[in-house]
Amino acid sequence: MENRFNLIDEDWVPVADYGRVSLRKLFSDPRYRSLGGNPVQKIAILKLLLAIAQAAATPDDDKDWQVLGAEGLAKRCLTYLDQWHERFFLYGDRPFLQLPAIAAARVQPFGAVLPEVSTGNTTVLSQMQVQRTLGDADKAVLLLTLMGFALSGKKTDNSVVLSPGYGGKRNEKGKASTGKPGPGVGHMGLLHTFLIGGDLQQSLWLNLLTKQQLAQMQLYPEGLGNAPWELMPVGEDCSAARALRESLMGRLLPLCRFCLLTEDGLHYSEGIAHPGYKDGVVDPSMAINYSGKEPKALWVDPEKRPWRELTALLGFIQQSDSQGFQSWQVRCGLDRARDHVDLFALWSGGLRVSSNAGEQYASGTDDFVESQVWLNGDMLGQSWFAQLKQEMDALDALAKNLYGRVMGYYKELTVDGGKLAAQTTHLFWQLCERNFQQLVDQCDQSASAREGRKQLRQRFARNVQQAYDQFCPRDTARQLGAWAKQQPNNSKYLKQEA
Repeated sequence: MENRFNLIDEDWVPVADYGRVSLRKLFSDPRYRSLGGNPVQKIAILKLLLAIAQAAATPDDDKDWQVLGAEGLAKRCLTYLDQWHERFFLYGDRPFLQLPAIAAARVQPFGAVLPEVSTGNTTVLSQMQVQRTLGDADKAVLLLTLMGFALSGKKTDNSVVLSPGYGGKRNEKGKASTGKPGPGVGHMGLLHTFLIGGDLQQSLWLNLLTKQQLAQMQLYPEGLGNAPWELMPVGEDCSAARALRESLMGRLLPLCRFCLLTEDGLHYSEGIAHPGYKDGVVDPSMAINYSGKEPKALWVDPEKRPWRELTALLGFIQQSDSQGFQSWQVRCGLDRARDHVDLFALWSGGLRVSSNAGEQYASGTDDFVESQVWLNGDMLGQSWFAQLKQEMDALDALAKNLYGRVMGYYKELTVDGGKLAAQTTHLFWQLCERNFQQLVDQCDQSASAREGRKQLRQRFARNVQQAYDQFCPRDTARQLGAWAKQQPNNSKYLKQEA
C-alpha cells in the first residue's frame, strides 16, 4: 500500500469539544483542553504524546524542565515531528508501529480485538456492542490501544515467530501459546494516573520526566531509550525489542502486539513480552505497593471509582518511601505542579476485565472507569492531606454501617440481603461523588473550610438515609418495624469535629 494517512497531518486524535485533530494541530494550538474517547484510548494516546515529548525534549532536571515550559515543549515537538515525518504514515512500506513481516499471521476482524464489541456467539445487548466499519482515524486509535492494552487470549496467531529460536510464543508442548495480556492491563485491569493541566500542552509538560528522575526511579536500565518509530524491532527478541523492554519508551509504547492493518482487519500476533509489576518493572502511571511480601497494584474497580483512591495515590505526602502505593507519575509531578501551576488535576482511569483459562474479556460488571479531581497548589500539604484522609475514613465508616443496617433489615424479614446491601452502599458512594470535589476544596484549616465540611457532612448523612430508604421499603407493618429498628444513626458522624 502507498504511503498515506500521515498521523502528523491527518485529523485522528479525539479531542473534547473539537472532534478529531492532527498531531501538528495538537502541538500548535493551546486551546485543546483534554482528550476524547474512552479511558483506555485516552491513556494510549496520552502515552504516544508523552513518547513524542520525551523523544523531542527530555529535560536534564527540574530546573531544565521549568525553563522549557509548556510552550517550549510544544515547539520542540513540532520540530521533532517534522524531522520524523516519514515514519508517521499509517500505511506504506514502513507503516507506523506495524511490522509488514507479520503478514503471515491470520487476519482478525477489528471487532475481535475491541473489548466492547460482541463477536462470535456473544450476545449483543446494545447497539454499542455491534461491530462497525472503521475509518483510518479509528484504526489509528485502535492500533495505539493494542500496543499496551491488548487482552490475552487465543486471538493472537502465535504460530508466526519473527525472532529465530524465540520460545516465548510456545507452550510447554511446543505449540503456539495463548497471547499474554498487555502490560497496561495486567491480570484484572491496572489503574493509570496522570496529572492534568489547563490544556493538553500543559498536561504533557506536567507529566514529562527528566533524566534525573529516570535515574532515581531505577526501573529502566536503558533509560529513556529510542522511540519505536525511530528504530522498529524486527522480531520479538531482537536487539531493538530487548532495548524497548528495558527503557521508558518501551513502557509508553510497549508493542506487546505485532500488527499489520488491512482493509477489514489486521494481521495479529503477540509482540514484545514485557516484565510485569511483580518483576519490579512498571509504567510510571501505575500505582504499586511494595511494602508487603508480594507487590500489590491498584486495580480498576467499577464498584469503587478512582476518586476514592485519591488518598492512596497521595499517601506519600505523609508516608516514608517504603510504605503505601507509589505512582512515579504522581510522585515526580506533584511537587513541581504545586510550585508552578495554580490549579491542576489528577486523572485516573482504565478498564476492568475478567479472565478464564487465559482468555480475557469484559463481562458482567466489568467496565471503563475514570475520575478527575482538581487540586489547588496553595492548599496541598500534610495538614490538608490529613484532613482529607480523616473525611474519607469517616465516609468509609458510614458506608460500612449502612451495609450492616441493610443486612439487619433483611435479616428481620428473614431474607438474604447481601446483594441489596452491596447495591445500597454503591448508591451511597454514587451520591457522595457529586460533592467530592467540594470536599477536596474544603480540607484546609480555615474557618470557612470548617463550616463547609460541616455542611458537607450533613449532606453525606442525608445520602445514607436516601440510600437506606430506597433499598429498605416500609410499605407493610413488618417492613416498617424492621426499617425503624435498623435505622442508621449518623449522630456520631455529625458530632465529630469536621
